[in-house]
Amino acid sequence: MAIINLKERIIQVKIVYYGPGRSGKTTNLIYIYNRLKQKLGGKLKSKLITIDTKGERTLFFDFFPVELGKIQGLDLKLQLYTTPGQVIYNSTRRLVLKGVDGLVFVADSLPSRRQANIETLQNLRENLAYHNLVLENIPLVFQWNKRDLAEEGLQLIDIETLEADLNSELKAPSFPASALKGYNVFETLKSAAKLTIKSVIQKLTVSEVEKRAAGGENGRQT
Repeated sequence: MAIINLKERIIQVKIVYYGPGRSGKTTNLIYIYNRLKQKLGGKLKSKLITIDTKGERTLFFDFFPVELGKIQGLDLKLQLYTTPGQVIYNSTRRLVLKGVDGLVFVADSLPSRRQANIETLQNLRENLAYHNLVLENIPLVFQWNKRDLAEEGLQLIDIETLEADLNSELKAPSFPASALKGYNVFETLKSAAKLTIKSVIQKLTVSEVEKRAAGGENGRQT
């Protein structure tokens, strides 16, 4: 859940990129980080932190999205995480999901990964349940990644099938994308951020902030 630091006047919101192995979660975060670094230069204080697991990586960085404004007078800080795709690192997946506020599910558009997409979404449900969370209650955006491979003549799962497999009941926003080329990468993030912030605001009332301020409490969760 979002963490409020009244001393620094910051509210931290956590968005996790989830999906099967090699679907493009890491590529998304690297692209976002590099573009922000290019745009913001020295103003981007955060570093891209990488935790290596054999063949997989968990990434993390945070930043202040100025264009998204403040929440109840507090500066907004987005924390972005990826999870390892391989099932053998399921304990790490669970750990990363702790305190999640919003989700981006990165699905692989290659036909050979269709079943992996379905199984990973079910795995997401199970790992959220471990934290007493329900997928339907968390802001979610789907990204249909690797759409650029069609330009190389590769057959891809059509969007209608991806929607039917993964999003027929959830009916979450979705974007065809290429994390490698940056197509719809920021559009995916912006949609997830806006939905997540809206959810956080609904949970956070002015009276709660004032009460915590009066009590001098910092780092409390909403």
